Amino acid sequence: MGAPRLHVPVPLGEGLSLDLPEGAARHVQVLRLQPGDALTLFDGRGGEWAAQVTAMGRREVSVRVGAFADVSRELPLSVTLAVGMPANERMDALVEKACELGVAAIQPLVCERSVLRLAGDRAQKKVAHWQAVAVAACEQSGRTRVPPVAPVMALPQWLAALGKPGGALRVVLSLRDATPLPALRTAQPLVALSGPEGGLADDEEDAARRCGFAPVSLGARTLRADTAPLALLAHLAITSEGLA
Repeated sequence: MGAPRLHVPVPLGEGLSLDLPEGAARHVQVLRLQPGDALTLFDGRGGEWAAQVTAMGRREVSVRVGAFADVSRELPLSVTLAVGMPANERMDALVEKACELGVAAIQPLVCERSVLRLAGDRAQKKVAHWQAVAVAACEQSGRTRVPPVAPVMALPQWLAALGKPGGALRVVLSLRDATPLPALRTAQPLVALSGPEGGLADDEEDAARRCGFAPVSLGARTLRADTAPLALLAHLAITSEGLA
């Protein structure tokens, strides 16, 4: 088993000594590491550092940063996942698994058929929670970049903010006259829109199509709101290998 991997949200550098932030320190204490034990640290900007525990306090853990490893475990293409938030704990699992599968960014959306509706302080707290879920998924999966979880937006406002199609391919998961996802020939950025329980309303999907989103299908089966975007990501993770 390798050294535990921890995300530290400050710029790291070889030779740096620092006290770990509260969450990372608690993780080290739970693992019962001792001075001299090895860690792997990453700050989310790419690459990772070898590190060593230098001191353990009741709440504080001090480390010294060692050599940098310029490693990347990202997908060849940048995938932004815009999802009508599923209810209960399903959004937590969706964020976790999407990060494991290589998503570059997550945009939570409130749609016409959404069961989960968030606004104000409650939305901010949920986004902070999902960002922590993303960090933990990156620590576990070996990623060196943490996908940002954007503030919750209503679908019409998000579409308006996108503007005209640019360099990214836009797709919407659809059951209406959809075609299979086309084979990717370059590592073109991709924005994927997926609806909540019950799917997107017809007027919502029509609005997305007017914004350049091509309707795509994942097959004959109807997948749950938290399954469909993960199936798409798994497909992209496999088929994008070797793209330039």
